[in-house]
Amino acid sequence: MSTPAATVPRHVAIIMDGNGRWAQRRGLPRAAGHRAGVKAVKAVVRHSVQRGVRTVTLFAFSSENWRRPSEEVGVLMQLFIEALQREIGDLVANDIRLRFIGDRSGLSERLRESMLEAEQRTAGNTRLDINVAVSYGGRWDILSAARALASEVQQGLRTPESIDEAALAGRLSLGDQPEPDLFIRTGGDHRISNFLLWNLAYTELWFSDLLWPDFDEKAYDEAIDDYSSRERRFGLTSSQVRGAS
Repeated sequence: MSTPAATVPRHVAIIMDGNGRWAQRRGLPRAAGHRAGVKAVKAVVRHSVQRGVRTVTLFAFSSENWRRPSEEVGVLMQLFIEALQREIGDLVANDIRLRFIGDRSGLSERLRESMLEAEQRTAGNTRLDINVAVSYGGRWDILSAARALASEVQQGLRTPESIDEAALAGRLSLGDQPEPDLFIRTGGDHRISNFLLWNLAYTELWFSDLLWPDFDEKAYDEAIDDYSSRERRFGLTSSQVRGAS
């Protein structure tokens, strides 16, 4: 585990920030920024395949985003449905698996059905895994995992003493996947905003001032290339890492 970063991260997690500001700077409605952001997603997915990234997790809509104006939330939900219906064929054709993480209880039945259909149709694909976080929060994720373990204890399926880091990690939304190697946030803010709180413990962080619709292959390469130059120590010293490599 304590080795220098590989040339390409296996798993990249991205907060796609800045759609609304991108639109406002152009005198456009915020919805136009969200639509432009979809094009950036496609570019990142395409380039992930080209660079050999195996998993991409995208923060599309947080649990806190429900507090945004209802009109904008409605546009986002409709955009999700349209994007799923439009892109599912390409995902299947390009051997890309799509999964969603987050609390689906507040989503419309139509959107839940579209999400489930996309997951089912791409379930056997292996070239690239895409996780899309919708109505997701890192605290919600940890709380849900804790409740699942508490239920197992209550049912006599395990003892409290058997609960360790591996047990809790396995109950998280991404419990069956490797933890992110590289985290990218666009839009200029330097925070992780309740995204994958447990999973990002030792992830390399990269912040870009670019607004999400402007984040292109060149910017993605810059983040990946910087990652490849870093030494990942996981709490060890540099000499320990070099001795293990």
